[in-house]
Amino acid sequence: MAAKIKLTRPELKRYRDALARYSRYLPMLKLKQQQLQLTLRDVAKQRRELKRSADEATAHFRRYESVLADRAGMDVRQLAQPAEIKTSTANIAGVEIPVFESVEFPLASYSLFGTPPWVDQALADLREVSRRRARLDVLQRVEELLQQELARIVQRVNLFEKVKIPEAREAIRVIRIKLGDEMTAAVGRAKIAKNKLADVMVTETGPYPVLSE
Repeated sequence: MAAKIKLTRPELKRYRDALARYSRYLPMLKLKQQQLQLTLRDVAKQRRELKRSADEATAHFRRYESVLADRAGMDVRQLAQPAEIKTSTANIAGVEIPVFESVEFPLASYSLFGTPPWVDQALADLREVSRRRARLDVLQRVEELLQQELARIVQRVNLFEKVKIPEAREAIRVIRIKLGDEMTAAVGRAKIAKNKLADVMVTETGPYPVLSE
């Protein structure tokens, strides 16, 4: 073991308390690990589906993307960029994660009669692409946060399972052996002292006289 063990009763109690604490926390950590793994599996599935949806929206727009070469007096791409992505928060297995709510876009103010007819559709389609990409970005952030927490929990589980609990058990074993040896030695010394005391008493008083009839 890395640290030198004090072979005393207080140290024995300290290691017993530590072992009880580790044994109590370990199942809780493993449960959290399982919850995170299941949640991450679900998030990964959602992310794949959302990416496919975003790719489909992008592919739909690209069918007529060339029309943007005609700027029509306005920057359609700029108007399709999110001005604000609104999120709330939720707690999953003790982790605060963002939850996608909505996307706010810049105000598109233009003349319906002075712009080509494709502008409305292009702007709507591009904003839908941005909306799906924003949701995907939030979900990827959720996955990152959960992965970080899972790595931390796995590290703690391994620390308890492979280091702390074995160390505590070994320390308890070593201290109990030492204390047992000391107790055995103390009993042996007590017997020797008792025998010596008995011999001294016999020597000082002499043998008991034999009574004749």
